[in-house]
Amino acid sequence: MPADEPLDAAASEDAGTLRGIVGHFDADDASAPAEIAFAYVSDQPITVEWCVDNVSSDEAGAVVTFSGVVRNHDHGRGVLRLSYSGHPTADEVMRQVADDVATAHPGTRIAVAHRVGELGVGDIALAAAVASAHRAQAFAACAELVDAVKSRVPIWKEQWFTDGTTEWVGAG
Repeated sequence: MPADEPLDAAASEDAGTLRGIVGHFDADDASAPAEIAFAYVSDQPITVEWCVDNVSSDEAGAVVTFSGVVRNHDHGRGVLRLSYSGHPTADEVMRQVADDVATAHPGTRIAVAHRVGELGVGDIALAAAVASAHRAQAFAACAELVDAVKSRVPIWKEQWFTDGTTEWVGAG
């Protein structure tokens, strides 16, 4: 697959790490177990649209998304690009984070992916979508998911600034 095309389940060479959606999703049943469409770390481009496609259903009245995008500045300094590095356990931890959020938010469907490797300004580093019958539950689960990914998944970023310096973030 070309590096500039978003990863999808059909084209994934590592599809074994993706969790398929199985059975009927009852978003209106808050006691129903949550489902995880996928939770993974990839060196391929990711999209929020793919997350949405994998959580949407006729039963879901709300789909909340998050797109963490590389910006051109950080604390007043110009940013040229980022490089994300993941620990070998990053994929496993990402799945555990999704499992924990799913357990805390029954009746939701979750999809989340984080990029590693070199990214430019405007590239998506973190994509997530959560579907549920009602917006409050989807917002709460998506916010918790993003916060947990940022705090628990062992991924670090190196930033290249316009002044020629670099800085590691989250590495210590």
